[in-house]
Amino acid sequence: MRTQTTRAAKASEIEHGWIVVDADGAVVGRLASFIALRLRGKHRPDFTPNVDTGDHVVVINAEKVALTGKKRENKVYYRHTGHPGGVKERVAGKVLEGAHPERVVEKAVERMMPKESPLAKRQLAKLRVYAGTEHPHAAQNPKTIDFKAKNRKNSRIG
Repeated sequence: MRTQTTRAAKASEIEHGWIVVDADGAVVGRLASFIALRLRGKHRPDFTPNVDTGDHVVVINAEKVALTGKKRENKVYYRHTGHPGGVKERVAGKVLEGAHPERVVEKAVERMMPKESPLAKRQLAKLRVYAGTEHPHAAQNPKTIDFKAKNRKNSRIG
């Protein structure tokens, strides 16, 4: 009698690919979910939960992402300065108009990854987000993925 075994991927056997995703007009939550899936490697048939099987993800046009509903005015990001009473808050619209609009996408992806795990930190380090259309990763020959064409709900027009 023959038994079936599940094959676990080894870190030395994994080939990490590179992908580019254009965030222009893409809905933030759906985009972050797609990116987190790619960073973890759950799209691969050899996915292993305790091994980094994910791809490197480059996101361009992060300043042009779309927020549904009234999230641009109502979604609040909190941070703490470390001093007593030092809780600061910013609305998502102000973050997108500020000096670092890519932080909206970074924070959304970070919150969809496993919490407080050394593996999740390594996987999140493979995310590169740029506010404009230019990125310095052309030498890696990244594959462009048309995220908005996968589903009509992935993009907001207007």
